[in-house]
Amino acid sequence: MPPGPEQSFRDYVHARVAALSRSAYLLTGDAHLAEDLVQQTLVQVASRWERIVAGGDPDAYVRRVLYHQHVSWWRRWRREAVPVDRLPDAAGPVPDVALTVAVQQALAKLTSKQRAVLVLRYFEDLTEAQAATVLGVGVGTVKSQTRDALARLRVLAPDLAELQEVAR
Repeated sequence: MPPGPEQSFRDYVHARVAALSRSAYLLTGDAHLAEDLVQQTLVQVASRWERIVAGGDPDAYVRRVLYHQHVSWWRRWRREAVPVDRLPDAAGPVPDVALTVAVQQALAKLTSKQRAVLVLRYFEDLTEAQAATVLGVGVGTVKSQTRDALARLRVLAPDLAELQEVAR
């Protein structure tokens, strides 16, 4: 007998919360905001879980909600944001602190959409088509946002290339 929708949702959360949390942390740059983002995303999808599962693999849908929720937060907080000179320390043990801090600072310099595209493409290792589906945009938008984000990183954070070589 297949599990009911409630158990199915619990199983999904148990299996995917760590990956969702990592993506949320990369998007927000803050462990507490990442937890809030994941929690709000899961609350949103819980009420529609049966429909989401009936549509096939729920992972793409949940990731899309996570990224859209982050963009909504960013738009709302952009009006209230206060710039800071330094990002908070990374959550948990990090093998290369200098590289981690440099990546966090570099991602913070990008627009929300550029940051989301880079996280999807290079952290979650999604194809351009998959990233476009998650974000609800065209493949061309993913390509142009990726190109623009990488170009912006090369200008704003040229030290990333040097740190990456040292980390290898």
